[in-house]
Amino acid sequence: MKDFIYNEMMVHVGVCTNKKPENVLLISDNVADFENEMKKHDGIGYTTINAKIDALRDVADDSCDVVISELNADAAVLAHYNRVLKEDGLLVTTIPSLDDNIDENKQTMSILGKYTKVIMPFHIGGGEKALLASKEYHPTADIILHRTDMLDGLEYYNCDVHPAAFAMGNYIRKEYLGIIKN
Repeated sequence: MKDFIYNEMMVHVGVCTNKKPENVLLISDNVADFENEMKKHDGIGYTTINAKIDALRDVADDSCDVVISELNADAAVLAHYNRVLKEDGLLVTTIPSLDDNIDENKQTMSILGKYTKVIMPFHIGGGEKALLASKEYHPTADIILHRTDMLDGLEYYNCDVHPAAFAMGNYIRKEYLGIIKN
């Protein structure tokens, strides 16, 4: 089971970056932890599905403001994310290690680059990283501070941790130069 840092970072970074999320899609085999984090956002609806491509196929086009996913993402899955996201939507998804899976990550980021304006990896705890890909909003410039500050019951995430999570060492920045879009 993932720890509280992972769950808070996966959910709140995306939800607190989108200006007015109304429909968040949670894709996970262990969605209860994500649901617990979403309950901290009054008035924001969410839907959950299992981490299977078949379930994603049934999600309506242009229906999601934010997608938070643990589904392994190949080109077909990435196309489905684009299809279900609204024109200003954003995706938070897990990715393999930035150090060890460079070619796989570059391919994922390149595909997402066809659909989104911003692609940025960020720290989600325990040495793990996630990827935020956004059609409109920048995760450090467009953070919704009043939403971030109004959240109760958090153990890790806050308005200072949010932008700091996107800091990467120079070796990562150089390796992904031209692919990370910020």
